[in-house]
Amino acid sequence: MLTSLLGVAAVALGMVLTPGPNMMYLVSRSITRGRRAGMVSLGGVAIGFLVYLTAANLGLSVIFVHVPELYAAVKLAGAGYLGWLAVQSLRGASVFETRDLPVDSPRRLFTMGLLTNLLNPKAAILYLSLIPQFVRPGNGPVVLQGFLLGGVQIAVSLTVNLVIVSAAGTIAVFLARRPGWLRAQRWFMSTVLGGLAIRLATDRAPAHP
Repeated sequence: MLTSLLGVAAVALGMVLTPGPNMMYLVSRSITRGRRAGMVSLGGVAIGFLVYLTAANLGLSVIFVHVPELYAAVKLAGAGYLGWLAVQSLRGASVFETRDLPVDSPRRLFTMGLLTNLLNPKAAILYLSLIPQFVRPGNGPVVLQGFLLGGVQIAVSLTVNLVIVSAAGTIAVFLARRPGWLRAQRWFMSTVLGGLAIRLATDRAPAHP
């Protein structure tokens, strides 16, 4: 079970450090509206993860067991998306670029954080395709494993995002002055995501009952 937990933690870390809708939304609000706005937005993102976690563990796993072709298709889609993220991490612009944004209420910040995550393809792929790869029948009830592994992902994601929200302004200044660090981060994350994509694409394990 420890191997599965560490595997999910590695996947979660690789994905949360790759610029995507969640990071761009949280950073933009934190830089322009302050840490409090970023943390309120992060609360919405957290609820979005819980929605995905619950839906995936209470129904989707059963569908995948009975329709293995769908499981294989989703798995390949996950591998393809990770590969796309690996390429984009080398080509994308920094999310720590300052810009003018409208002033939003705490309720709107929370709601937008929730919707940003629910509509985030990274979150969907994570719960539909990536985390199930680390479920092992011999480790206990599949549903319980799903919630435990998903909990690890949420903990990693929220911890990293909390650090980013708290230090967004400082990070923006740091990277603006040291472009070499930004390039190194892009190459490192591209390598991690590329490796995960290959592992997922070549894994022939069936969906677990």
